[in-house]
Amino acid sequence: MIKGLALLSFCFLAGMWCGALLGSWLGIDANVGGVGFAMAFLLFSKEYVTSKGGWNGEFAFGLDFWNKLYIPIVIAMAASLNVKSALSSGVLALLAGTLPVFLAFGVVKILLKQVNSEK
Repeated sequence: MIKGLALLSFCFLAGMWCGALLGSWLGIDANVGGVGFAMAFLLFSKEYVTSKGGWNGEFAFGLDFWNKLYIPIVIAMAASLNVKSALSSGVLALLAGTLPVFLAFGVVKILLKQVNSEK
């Protein structure tokens, strides 16, 4: 489990570094795509470990366990930063953030009705 966490941590740090580097290259004082880079690094490293035959019980369990927790936690952290930026940016930024959320809630409700009616 520790090896999986170590790989995940390395991918997260490398992704954040790449996102900060891309932001500085673009002249933006922000992390641009760090979470996406981290996820790509995690996928590539998982495939690499699998191809080398290192995908055994405890390592696989650790990486799968933390992989399932990684996405919601990092997305929540990134979302909290986006909310802070939106609050300081004005009404248009708030509307651009809240309207898609409520639309997504409506779409999920419609999809759940369709799934329940098929049963």
